[in-house]
Amino acid sequence: MRTPILPSARFCRALALSLACALLLAAGLAGGPALAREKPHPAPLFVMPEAALEPARFANLPGWAQDDHRAALATFRASCGPILRGTDEVTPPRPVFLALRPICREALRLPRHTSEARARRFFEQAFRPVLISPIESPTGFLTGYYEPELEGSLTPTAEFTTPIYRRPADLILESPAPGVPANRGQAFRREGDRLVPYYDRAAIDDGALKDRGLEIVWVRSAADVFFTQIQGSARVRLPDGTVLRLNYDGHNGQTYTPVGRILVERGIVPREKISMDAIRAYIADHPAEGRELMRQNKSYVFFRLATELSATDGAVGAQGLPLTAGRSIAVDRRLHVYGTPFFIDARLPLDGPGTSNTFQRLMIAQDTGSAIVGPARADLFLGAGAEAGSVAGRIQNRGRFIMLLPRRLDPTRAPPPPRPPRRPAHLPAEASSGAGGTP
Repeated sequence: MRTPILPSARFCRALALSLACALLLAAGLAGGPALAREKPHPAPLFVMPEAALEPARFANLPGWAQDDHRAALATFRASCGPILRGTDEVTPPRPVFLALRPICREALRLPRHTSEARARRFFEQAFRPVLISPIESPTGFLTGYYEPELEGSLTPTAEFTTPIYRRPADLILESPAPGVPANRGQAFRREGDRLVPYYDRAAIDDGALKDRGLEIVWVRSAADVFFTQIQGSARVRLPDGTVLRLNYDGHNGQTYTPVGRILVERGIVPREKISMDAIRAYIADHPAEGRELMRQNKSYVFFRLATELSATDGAVGAQGLPLTAGRSIAVDRRLHVYGTPFFIDARLPLDGPGTSNTFQRLMIAQDTGSAIVGPARADLFLGAGAEAGSVAGRIQNRGRFIMLLPRRLDPTRAPPPPRPPRRPAHLPAEASSGAGGTP
């Protein structure tokens, strides 16, 4: 390869520092030998206007060294397929998405059975930990969700009387803005020459979709359907032992109202005791009032048969992958990129109501939800079945979110976020509501 002939600094000065020579001098090219001293380009700046960012160190993260990094790596590698094959949710692609691609290529080159030490070293070398929080709070907020397991029948019986519907052909879904979850858009049906809002829960419960061949399966009660819609997926066991896997396939565009908040506001259940089990118990013990309560949530979800899933696969998340119990989380996809790792540090009621257990675990963003809003807001996927459901329904806790930011991105030069407006003392804090695990 020929060595380029570069002008000397003296020659540049003789030409009265023409624009071209001045640029060469600024770049360290004039004079030849300075070529080797060229400074590397600074890392692209990472900015998230809705968040406060604070650089951290892996050595200072409680529980980091004790976590199972191999399990986290397996879940991360699953996310790498869509990252490398596809494009970001928004255009142009966000810096985190572009920075994850070379990391994914490196992750997929690792041996399938990587040692714990190598898995931990991979995350520490590829990412930098950044404590991320809402502007108004030093911690984020966690809920849990799960995949219900129900019994049902392909035909209506005396025991199985309530249908789970597939997506109707006359449902017209409005495409939401880029980066906005699909279940936040509006939905319509055609009535003559005009579009009108799609049927709400009360209308569907009263038979608006009856006898149209939309029934996938019949289950025991409207409550079973209601809680399945909140979770977005289910396993339905038929009398012959066959298990149907159902997954979210559209919504009616109506407002989502957390019924737990209604029970708290009406003074029926104390705020500190609200959980999915408490809501289920109220609906079971008060059938008429429970039916009215569920109808307050006008949102209605439709399903499809997820024939691509095996019996051992988790529910499918918004990234299009089976979720991993205890390793997958749902995040606000307006702000975060699927595949981003988060280390969650919290105290959660895992062993029962009123308990406080240490939860320090590396999780991977693979899903989203309509109520998962903000930079440090997550739904923890906890698996399938009643036990997972009980745990998920109890989780409404604060926690620390440590985002693992690709090292090629630099959060340290970002300007500090604006201070939040002071809340008037007479205004109560808004009751939190979640998708998935918080009905």
